[in-house]
Amino acid sequence: MIESIPLSYYLLLSATLFTIGAAGVLIRRNTIIILMCVEMMMNAVNLTFIAFSRFLDSATGQVFVFMIMAVAAVEVAIGLALLVELNRHKDAVDINQFNSLKG
Repeated sequence: MIESIPLSYYLLLSATLFTIGAAGVLIRRNTIIILMCVEMMMNAVNLTFIAFSRFLDSATGQVFVFMIMAVAAVEVAIGLALLVELNRHKDAVDINQFNSLKG
């Protein structure tokens, strides 16, 4: 007989991933790393939605996960476009360089 993994394990893993992602956004200065940390935070939220969806036997959480994945794809496209523009004007992808692009 296969035992199910408790919901608290999924929530603990999700909270850990979200905390690591939030720390990466606050501490790091590299724009690519910041975008990856934001993706990690979104995946932590996705894990929470899927865990609660499975626990409550509802598909609503899975629908939200698909919407979050669509937002994440748009965020990556816009973020990479901003990085290309930043790299075109400056030779670095440091987040502090964005202030120099103001009109």
